[in-house]
Amino acid sequence: MISLTSPVETRAHHWPAGLKLGLLSLVTFGLFFVDSVIFHGLFLAFVAVLYALPGTVFFKNGWKHLKILWPFVFIVVVWHLFTDELPLGLTVAFRMMSAVGMANLVTMTTRLSDMIDVVHWLTRPLRKLGFNPRVLELSIALVIRMTPVLVSKGQKLTLAWRARSTRRSGWRIILPFTVLALDDADHVAEALKARGGLTNQENQERK
Repeated sequence: MISLTSPVETRAHHWPAGLKLGLLSLVTFGLFFVDSVIFHGLFLAFVAVLYALPGTVFFKNGWKHLKILWPFVFIVVVWHLFTDELPLGLTVAFRMMSAVGMANLVTMTTRLSDMIDVVHWLTRPLRKLGFNPRVLELSIALVIRMTPVLVSKGQKLTLAWRARSTRRSGWRIILPFTVLALDDADHVAEALKARGGLTNQENQERK
């Protein structure tokens, strides 16, 4: 498993994780109250500038993680073009790219352990209701860390198909990709069991 944290250190790396996550939530929430395509276009340009400020290496690293959005952007724009609502489609696409782009900025400039500490602090009152915060913390950590791994394996499957066939892979790699994902899930589950699972961690924390 790998981390999404950028190897290029920026000023944002020294900001508190809670502050960055709070600002991300407020700004993302606010984007849904604005319907102007011009505003969202300018805001997306602003997000692009934020990626460019730390330098070329940071920009390329961030762009690599955002390329997965292009199929969704294409579908949204084409659909709204077909329904004669192109401005609305562009608004949705710009808003989606801005929101995901900012979230990616936070993960690139924040250690995973710091984000988990924020979640742990927020969910602490739920212990009185019998909720185990470790479940949520572990789920967030696994999603953040395993997503780029699965994307990388999907790309390798596509390249392997292209090396053996002139036809496009398309849906044909869905089954092997699913098998790979399930196999990774089994390995992670076994690793957690070998370390005592969530119950063992909870007992150690109580001691």
